[in-house]
Amino acid sequence: MLTRRHLLVTAATLPLAALGSHVARAATAPVFANKGIAINGYDPVAYFTKQTHLAGSDQHALDWNGAWWLFSSAETREMFANTPKAYAPQYGGYCAFAMAHGAIAKTAPDAWTVYEGKLYLNYSTVVRGQWSEDIPGNIKRADAHWPGILDK
Repeated sequence: MLTRRHLLVTAATLPLAALGSHVARAATAPVFANKGIAINGYDPVAYFTKQTHLAGSDQHALDWNGAWWLFSSAETREMFANTPKAYAPQYGGYCAFAMAHGAIAKTAPDAWTVYEGKLYLNYSTVVRGQWSEDIPGNIKRADAHWPGILDK
């Protein structure tokens, strides 16, 4: 049986419950990381210096922007440490094509593009092909979603 008191207590706790559910909802991490390791453990500097994807090593790890980044050498680790924004992938390493469409998706290390001095990663090489059809337009659309999409 509902009493007046029960109704008042329930009504008083509803705003707190709503606030609690809002606070408990975690935003998406700013860096694509699997088990805390950024971009699948690949060396972001190698995309620029070697023009390929190279696996990093935990011997050359660096904590940056909420994730551990792995590097293939002490040299590339140092390069990243000195200017991380020059080497970090755009959109936190999430798929650039998905971002252009207002979505967040993981990426594959072999699906990458360096365009105008910036690294863009994609979900797959097939998706990279779609991304490549209009890189400037896709960047413009993705930029409109980033980083606000992390809070959704």
